[in-house]
Amino acid sequence: MVEISRTSKKNPFLTTNQRKNTTFYFKFFLSASLSFYFFTFFLLTHNPNLGLIHHHHYVSNSNAFASKALVQSEPNDFKLFVYDLPPEFNADWLSDGRCGGHLFASEVAIHRALLTSRVRCMDPYEADFFFVPVYVSCNFSSINGLPAIAHARPLLASAVAAISREFPFWNRSGGADHIFVASHDYGACFHAMTFGVKYKHPCQDVENILIPPYIPPESVEESVVHGRRRDIFAFFRGKMEVNPKNFGGRFYGKRVRTLIWKKFHRHRRFYIKRQRFAGYRSEISRSVFCLCPLGWAPWSPRLVESVALGCVPVIIADGIRLPFPDAVDWPGISLTVAERDVGKLGRILERVASTNLSTIQNNLWNPKNRQALLFHNPIQPHDATWQVIRTLAKKLDSSFRSSRLPNQLKNDT
Repeated sequence: MVEISRTSKKNPFLTTNQRKNTTFYFKFFLSASLSFYFFTFFLLTHNPNLGLIHHHHYVSNSNAFASKALVQSEPNDFKLFVYDLPPEFNADWLSDGRCGGHLFASEVAIHRALLTSRVRCMDPYEADFFFVPVYVSCNFSSINGLPAIAHARPLLASAVAAISREFPFWNRSGGADHIFVASHDYGACFHAMTFGVKYKHPCQDVENILIPPYIPPESVEESVVHGRRRDIFAFFRGKMEVNPKNFGGRFYGKRVRTLIWKKFHRHRRFYIKRQRFAGYRSEISRSVFCLCPLGWAPWSPRLVESVALGCVPVIIADGIRLPFPDAVDWPGISLTVAERDVGKLGRILERVASTNLSTIQNNLWNPKNRQALLFHNPIQPHDATWQVIRTLAKKLDSSFRSSRLPNQLKNDT
């Protein structure tokens, strides 16, 4: 287990004594199965100091209404309470327009969807689980424009302190039935390269649900061109260092991307670009195979984009674990290439193209695969948030309320 200690000097929700003793123990499951890390959704363990939160726009509980689309599809015996936190934990961050649409925005999307879900209950004493809406991925760096999460630990500590002070539910279960979204690279341990993977790591020990990165559904619809011929055989656009250098002495992406660039950027059947391009999703929709190599972490938004746009994802990230495997036919819609075999990509893809490519493409265009990887508001049957709710409903034994029901029934008889 990784121990993260820190003192919050500017936390308005912590007393002086709490500031001295605030320590978070984060155990989280990070997984990877083919090529990228996905954002992780966590149930907290029974350690009362355990916490992981990502903040999101919060709407008062009094404004809830049921989504008619889910009346017959969401679990009837599952109830979830959404905390109404002060706006500094969620709503204030939405002043930056990027907050609700970037690749870590699942923290926002899940929160919004739950507010209109029929599983949401207004009486916390009837709840099986408690959702803590804190947005930690909306603090964008002024240098590179990417999310910076140095503020995350104090923000999470403040949220836990606030709900512990105002409500009895965290303290009665030690936070075991409280849910947070970790939609950034570092997961619950705030430690890179430790989540979304199959191999054992202390940060993965907490109960969790693996979720996909956020891709705006409308951007997918705008990029789909039905009937278009796929004139790009193998495609990748993204960071590819020719001579990798970084402050830690490590090579970016374990040199995989560098090898792809050196071997295939002049190959006649590979379309490899290192520069940014706002319309790159249109390139995905033109491609047969889309390369999804690891970066600093195994996960990549390219995997979701590829599936959504009908391009066969080629996952190059050893040990990666993929989200919702019981809903998405990963073996039938994607290829997995070991990192050590990246130099053989040309032969591998040519072999697939001459044998079972049509079968893979037919599987890929099954709407259920795309639906399970996209977040909608309101929730749509079988979409990403629906998958989260369905999985949570199977974990009712982690709920304080559910664990007490048998004893209550016994005492009533």
